[in-house]
Amino acid sequence: MNELLAVSLLSGRILKRLPMPSDPQNVATTVRTAVVVSTRGAAVTLVDIRRLQVVKVLRGFGSPHIPLISADGRFAYVTDDARGQLVVIDLVRRRVTRRVYVGLGAHHMAGDGPGNQLWIALGERARSIAVVDVSNAGHPHVIDHVDPRGRAHDLAFSTNDARVWVTYDDRPEVGVFAASTGRLLRLLHAGSPPQHIAFGPAGGGGHAYLTSGDDGTLRIFSSRTGRLLRIIRTSYGSFNLATYGSFVATSSLYRGTLMEFDEAGHRRLTRRVAPAARDLVVATLP
Repeated sequence: MNELLAVSLLSGRILKRLPMPSDPQNVATTVRTAVVVSTRGAAVTLVDIRRLQVVKVLRGFGSPHIPLISADGRFAYVTDDARGQLVVIDLVRRRVTRRVYVGLGAHHMAGDGPGNQLWIALGERARSIAVVDVSNAGHPHVIDHVDPRGRAHDLAFSTNDARVWVTYDDRPEVGVFAASTGRLLRLLHAGSPPQHIAFGPAGGGGHAYLTSGDDGTLRIFSSRTGRLLRIIRTSYGSFNLATYGSFVATSSLYRGTLMEFDEAGHRRLTRRVAPAARDLVVATLP
């Protein structure tokens, strides 16, 4: 449908539909701006969250994929896998300010909380992860590479310790790595690959949420111990997820279903919003 939908999590009502360039796949937000990446459209769209209006469409990308907001909220980082670049967008000036080569296939990425590092998987089935210094948020640079010990897919920094959890495309496991050294610390059993991962807020229970869209499951782990706490049924094809407070939401690529759960796994909302729903993010509107 090539749309960005604004949906109320209180009622499930669609608040607005915004046309996007072809193939909008992923979205990230600051308190004011949503950053929407359209892969086949080779574009990044900036949306004013408060007015729910498009304010700028940036073009000139190869195959943009994943957006991520810098720790200070000033910049958006976008991976461009066709060109192997990390693209820096100044959200105040609303323009691209830097393109850094990080490796062909640059795709999923994760940032640590303080804003010192990004880990970028070089491909959806990555044999290498680029470690990028973003301590100077507008001028990132590659400082290292990590062997994921398999074909890495998604990744996320835990919120309560200096670890990175990496999911795979070739096995039903998730690897837990030391962020400082890149050393594999442990492997945890997960659902069918590929899986996606997100963490609850620091101090909010220390939960890791792991989806398997092909299994239609959401697994909740203790991020501190790696212990599996519960398994929840989701809509088939629910790969992507977003956390906020003590809640988690998923979107189904295969069935277009938005689902919301509390940290105990109780379902709060189920709403089919489209034929296919790729990605989601939670924003607070005034």
